[in-house]
Amino acid sequence: MTAEMLAKSGARMERSSPRLAMIRAFNASALQVSGQSAQALAEFKQSIPILIDQARNDSENSTSTIRQTQRMTFVLEEYLASLAQQAKADPSGASAAEAFQIADLARGSGVQRALTSSAARATISDPQLASLARREQDLQQRINTLSELLTGLLSAPSEQQLPAVQAKIRADITGFKSQREDIKKEIERKFPDYAELVEPKPASVERTQKALKPDEVLISWYFADNVGYVWAITKDKPVQFAQLSVGRNQVTKEVTQLRKSLDPGVATIDEIPPFDVALANQLYQQVLAPVQSTFIGKKVMLTVPHAELGQLPLSLLVTKPTTQPAKGGATPFSGYKTVPWLTRDIAVAQVPSVTALTALRALPAGNPNRKNFIGFGDPYFSSEQEKTAQKQAKAAQLATRGIPLHLRSAPKTSGVSSAELALLPRLPDTSTELEEIGRAIGAGDGDIFLHRNASVKQVMSTDLSNRKVVMFATHGLVPGELNGLTQPALALSSPDVTGDKDDGLLTMDKVLTLKLDADWVVLSACNTAAGEGAGSEAVSGLGRAFFFAGAKALLVSNWPVDSVASRTMMTDLFKNQQKAQGTSKAELLRQAMLNQVDQGGMREGNTMKYSYAHPLFWAPFVVVGD
Repeated sequence: MTAEMLAKSGARMERSSPRLAMIRAFNASALQVSGQSAQALAEFKQSIPILIDQARNDSENSTSTIRQTQRMTFVLEEYLASLAQQAKADPSGASAAEAFQIADLARGSGVQRALTSSAARATISDPQLASLARREQDLQQRINTLSELLTGLLSAPSEQQLPAVQAKIRADITGFKSQREDIKKEIERKFPDYAELVEPKPASVERTQKALKPDEVLISWYFADNVGYVWAITKDKPVQFAQLSVGRNQVTKEVTQLRKSLDPGVATIDEIPPFDVALANQLYQQVLAPVQSTFIGKKVMLTVPHAELGQLPLSLLVTKPTTQPAKGGATPFSGYKTVPWLTRDIAVAQVPSVTALTALRALPAGNPNRKNFIGFGDPYFSSEQEKTAQKQAKAAQLATRGIPLHLRSAPKTSGVSSAELALLPRLPDTSTELEEIGRAIGAGDGDIFLHRNASVKQVMSTDLSNRKVVMFATHGLVPGELNGLTQPALALSSPDVTGDKDDGLLTMDKVLTLKLDADWVVLSACNTAAGEGAGSEAVSGLGRAFFFAGAKALLVSNWPVDSVASRTMMTDLFKNQQKAQGTSKAELLRQAMLNQVDQGGMREGNTMKYSYAHPLFWAPFVVVGD
């Protein structure tokens, strides 16, 4: 049936028509199912470049529909399956390399659309760029309109096809495309950072290898519903590519199960469920073991997770079968010290996309004369919070059972309007955290903004370009958590408190306009991996926005963290950075994690009441970036 449609449509449509390309792609899928792999691959190679170009144009102009996006995802996944089959008989690695590029395109489309839209709005601050961007978008809109008109004429009965009109339309399209390409080249020449943000160069194995250091490995995943793919790339060896036995559905189940003991929603220490080390080893065997040979002996693993895998810090995967630790004992959770965590073997960091790595590696070193720190935290989300605010009495009642678990509150925001920030719980302990970390790395007077001063206006009006560490200790929100919130955001003090005209949300739009020269942007207490997969998109979107603004790395949390454990670990991390200049950020986090596992815990005098070796305490944070 598809072949018949192709024959009929091909006679009427331009070979470069996106509609014809989509029909060819579906025909390729049918050929693949029927075992005609070579023919399928040939059809895909003709159709996919046209569809990718069209999808990019739709993204830039917000004309893509949900159905179009779904169709595009389907054909890209079918092409991946075809390339994976081809790769088994392709010793050159060319099929694996092409699959790597296709996966990067398919994986990042949602974030890219949001970033493109935000970046376009952010250009208003630069009149020249704004003018160029508007002209380029107008030309693309004209091209889209004329292409639709031409397709309609080609599909009409022969007596209504109007050849002279078709010729005029084709000439106009050619002219507009030429003008648009000229403008894009001018943008790329004058505003390269913007060009890379809105239309990043396709990922390639060669570009990735050039960006990597000899002691690093980059591992990238893509998951369709019932099958997965993994790529492992090192500096000087051919790409390793494997098809996985698990797809998104199975990975989602396993990640969800593992997170139950990491974000348990309990009130006391003895209620914390055991962390399933057998399942953590199973997931390791499924998603990492097939490329294990590439990272043995390496120091840093850079990861590009996909889907729900991005909600789980991979440092807590278990590399070997091991006995489930006893929950209690003389010191609860101390049995987890002997578990073979992945972080024992290698430091793990995350990058929002493969293309982001190359961009980050191209950034110049920060100004050595920058101040060490600036922090914003413990905002007031309502005037009532401000009125009732008082110093928090630290709980001193420690016993062997019923010990309070001081997890920071995760906001319950479903169905809440952005005007109702008052429903967000305050985070008073973040004041102490900011002060302790600031003190550890030499923050001065006026470097910490708390309560009503932790506001959008304060962030936007403060010179952040001369700080090595920029820290936000507040709730991170993902799209959909507040009614009308279409992009990730950080919640700051309510306009009811500040009297400012903003909405109290530091959105991705606003982040894109910041000017940073920061080694670290710390998002503490953000719970940025929450929300049914949206969190990993939020990390990716916020990450790329902060990178565009000038940050080199983010430190983000994946679940509501234990207040004391968080403070001690991050203070430890930044103290170590002061002592060991030049150590990678992933390695600094690894050292802080291992210190928590091996020595950390809640103490009463000389007695350790419970250990921090359970991953709920040591594993929430992940480095995103370089």
